[in-house]
Amino acid sequence: MNTPIPKLLLCAACALFAAGASAEKADRNKPMNVESDALRYDDLQQVSVFTGNVVLTKGSIVIRGARVEVRQDPEGYQFGVAFAEPGKRAFFRQKREGVDEYIEGEGETIEYDGKTDIVKFIKKAEMRRLRGATLADETTGDVIVYDNNTDVFTVDGGAPKGATGGRGRVRTMLTPKQDKAAAPAAPQPGPTLRATTTLGEEKK
Repeated sequence: MNTPIPKLLLCAACALFAAGASAEKADRNKPMNVESDALRYDDLQQVSVFTGNVVLTKGSIVIRGARVEVRQDPEGYQFGVAFAEPGKRAFFRQKREGVDEYIEGEGETIEYDGKTDIVKFIKKAEMRRLRGATLADETTGDVIVYDNNTDVFTVDGGAPKGATGGRGRVRTMLTPKQDKAAAPAAPQPGPTLRATTTLGEEKK
């Protein structure tokens, strides 16, 4: 499922600012659930083709598209390709391991390799990293390849529409890692209390 990329495309490599986190490891062993209008299954080739408002879930992974093709290799690894309706984009989302963060994105075509844990957004590609529900990082380009294992993604700008040469533009917004909340100030010592066996004022 490799897509040829012209040599003149702009290529930029960026590292995400969240240290040490990778894709949710448990996703690999979770069952795949798919909703669609139709299904064609080829047992000999181990290929399933889902069409019509497809929604695929596998653990924290969510893939949506007009058509999704899923292939399984002899080792049991699954490979998926999602295609969007004309004028729209397919969607991918996955939680990151050990943190409340998600990687999500869109493209006219999305390829997901369950063996290498690499996702590729192709044509009108956009990818985002969210901390909880807050947008942290965002990038757009012609082709985006994200490696869940290394937290590194590459972005190809693509040639501008109608251009015979030249390069497109990659647009990226990266936010710095948030500092930990400052520890609350220590409470000021109050008056010292001492025990007494009598009530009322103490005699001078």
